[in-house]
Amino acid sequence: MGKIIFYEGRNFEGRHYECSSDCADTHTHFSRCNSIRVDSGCWVAYEKPNYAGYQYMLTQGKYPNHHRWAGFNNCIRSCRIIPSYNGSYRLKIFERTDFSGKMMELSEDCPNLQDSFQMRSISSCNVVEGYWILHEHPHYRGRQYILRPGSYSRHSDWGSMTTSVGSVRRVTELKQNQ
Repeated sequence: MGKIIFYEGRNFEGRHYECSSDCADTHTHFSRCNSIRVDSGCWVAYEKPNYAGYQYMLTQGKYPNHHRWAGFNNCIRSCRIIPSYNGSYRLKIFERTDFSGKMMELSEDCPNLQDSFQMRSISSCNVVEGYWILHEHPHYRGRQYILRPGSYSRHSDWGSMTTSVGSVRRVTELKQNQ
């Protein structure tokens, strides 16, 4: 169980909305989002309704403005909680679509796929165990794509327009550095 609070104003001011479960369309509750407080759980906030658009990983902590969660703007239109997970982590990444080409299996975070595996392009993947974040650039920078267990036969399946992935990390319930 988790709890996230969205505020229309910066620094946790103005109209707000508390959420403790997935919400496919937040627009009926607030028109813009300029700050967020995560009281518990790990959450994914999405720029568009129905879990689409830019994705932002939010862990327990305070985000007084959209820059603190690496937001491109003040638009949050849906959110999803990531269930607690205490098991092992396994991710298979593939160079080409439909799980073909060079394949690497990961069980730990990797800050730079190019340096570690000479892979810059990932076109498909299989999340065997755990929840993972793919980052567009090395060292966990750029757009984020949060993946649940399952198969993703092409990069568009996880919401990306390109095959560029620079780093990957496991989703763990760590508190945000404040």
